[in-house]
Formats: sequence, C-alpha cells, structure tokens
Amino acid sequence: MIGMVLAAGPGRRLSPLTDALPKTLLPVDGERPILDVTIANLRQVGIEDVVVVTGFAADAVRAQVPALERRHGVRVELVYNDRAEIWNNAYSLWCAREAFADGVVLVNGDLVHPAVVEERMLAARGPEVLLALDREKTLGEEEMKVLLSPDGRLERIDKQLDPPSAHGEYIGVTVIEPVAATRMAEALEATWRRDPSLYYEDGFREYAERGGEVAIASIGAVEWVEVDDHADLARAREIACRY
Repeated sequence: MIGMVLAAGPGRRLSPLTDALPKTLLPVDGERPILDVTIANLRQVGIEDVVVVTGFAADAVRAQVPALERRHGVRVELVYNDRAEIWNNAYSLWCAREAFADGVVLVNGDLVHPAVVEERMLAARGPEVLLALDREKTLGEEEMKVLLSPDGRLERIDKQLDPPSAHGEYIGVTVIEPVAATRMAEALEATWRRDPSLYYEDGFREYAERGGEVAIASIGAVEWVEVDDHADLARAREIACRY
C-alpha cells in the first residue's frame, strides 16, 4: 500500500501566502509545512512510497522532494495535473489512477491531523473504499457531509446535504483497496467528463452508485483541520505542535 497526497490546487483564499506556494507547503509547526506532517503520518503507519499530485506551483513541491525523502525515509513520486487551476480535484485524483493498483491511503494536501487517523483507517481495512468520518463535529454548510444507508454504506456525500440528516463529515482521508482500482478510475473519469468542476468525492458517489462498496471508519475525537483560509491556518498552527 502506498500514500497519495492531493496538492494541486491554488488555495486562493490564503492569498498572499499562496501567491507562489501551494497550500501544502505552508508552515504549521515551526518551519514544518503541511506536506511534511502528512508524509510523517504516512511513514508512521509503515508506508514508504508516496505519490503527490501537483499542479499550481508544482516546482515548489518538487524542490522539497529530496529533503522529504531524506527526512522520512520515503520515496516520493510526483504526478502533474496540468489543469489544476481550471478544473476541480476529481481530475487530480484520476491523474494518479495508475497507483490505485497498489492500494492507496489518500490524504488531502491541506489536511492537518495526527497519524492516529491513518492507524484507525488501516485497522478497519476490508471494504473496497473506506472513508474517514468525523461523527463528533457539529456540522454546518461548508462541511463535506456524508449520508449513509441503513447498512452503513455511502449513500450521498456533498456539501449540500442538510446538516441534521448527515451522519458526519468526511475529513479527507480514504483507503482505496487494489480491488477497486479499475472501477474507481472509471468512476472518476465519468465524473470529470460530466463536469470538470466536480470534487473527487462526487467520484466516490459515482463509484457507489455503480455498485461499488464505499464504507466509513469513524476517527473518534481527534483534533484536525482542513486549511482553506487564514482562520483555518491559525487553527492548524495551534494543533500541529501537539502531534
């Protein structure tokens, strides 16, 4: 199993900090950027190979690869998305589809969280696709909310879900098993071809609607944050030093 980090987007809400840097390279623990924290988490659960999908400011990520490999004892492969600034991340994930055959632990490149999330996800392996779900957080309009069927499988995942009806928030970590590789690539391609502005989570829903197994693992009471704006970044810097 390999690690995969989606780090292609421009992060415009964090301007001017992201005028020349992708969000994943913003420092959150001293000089340590988000990407360093993410790769450390993956290495802690035994992952030695990591694919990073780049796009905006890709050269800045490339420049960090040698240091990341030395620091964490990993091998880093970069996959470039040339449409990252005009299309959404369903296409970004599809660009890295060849890695699905090895099984992947997918992590959003703007997520700050402890390695216990990956530990709990890998302990719950079994379903074709497994989503990390925060069932503790109070939900609002911006969260990527999840609705489950009576048997605990994914029924719907999007921000438009009515918060009281949702079962929790998808935090941006997924395990994709090798058995799902071909069908997941097909579901993602159908998603971005239908509308390139769609999220990869829409691809997960497409996969489920085609009969694929998408289940969830609860992360429990864990401090984490998706860094979308300056307030999120401040929160990330507050909690990252505790890991």
